[in-house]
Amino acid sequence: MREIVLDTETTGLDPLAGHRVVELGCVELVNMVATGRTFHAYFNPEMIMPAGAQDVHGLSDAYLADKPRFAERVDEFLDFIADAQLVIHNAQFDLGFLNAELARVGKTKLTNSYVDTVSMARKKFPGQRASLDALCERFGIDNSSRTKHGALLDSELLAEVYLELSGGRQRDLGLAPEMAARVIAGVALAAGATIRPARPHAPAAEELAAHTAFLLKLSDPLWLRA
Repeated sequence: MREIVLDTETTGLDPLAGHRVVELGCVELVNMVATGRTFHAYFNPEMIMPAGAQDVHGLSDAYLADKPRFAERVDEFLDFIADAQLVIHNAQFDLGFLNAELARVGKTKLTNSYVDTVSMARKKFPGQRASLDALCERFGIDNSSRTKHGALLDSELLAEVYLELSGGRQRDLGLAPEMAARVIAGVALAAGATIRPARPHAPAAEELAAHTAFLLKLSDPLWLRA
């Protein structure tokens, strides 16, 4: 199952009032494990950055002045997410902004299925705080580098939070290269490539003997009790 954890930074709170996306970050998961593939872009919003928004993400007019317009990277973004399920913290906010940006460049709205991790958190921990920082604290996820909001960093943190909310199947995003190799191998297999057989896992005679010797050293083992 392919999923894309996604976050945006914007010039304000309401796309219908003309506010724009200034940063977009995406992290790919396959079968609940990060593959190491990401999409990240800053955008020139073609408007003055309000001071309140800059205080949140730190992106100034000067920094964004030479960045591409959304239209210049929209196809790359759409190719990256393809038909994957999206994982978003407060999904209606980000989807509202992305769909507004897509409408501006003549693209159709996103039709991907999505998971809202705010709803997941509130269902799992009713009455508790459901912010990204609060969930990182709850699950012991290091967010010390999050001095300001950033779309890619927040997507990476959200990926870990999502995996914890889903049962904690894999918290170490450092295993991404190994997962990516498995994905590539799966694609190659589907294309008819030859994949070497797995190594045999039956224990050798020496291993069985060593195991038996180890068991003899145990006093009062549970499996021998009446």
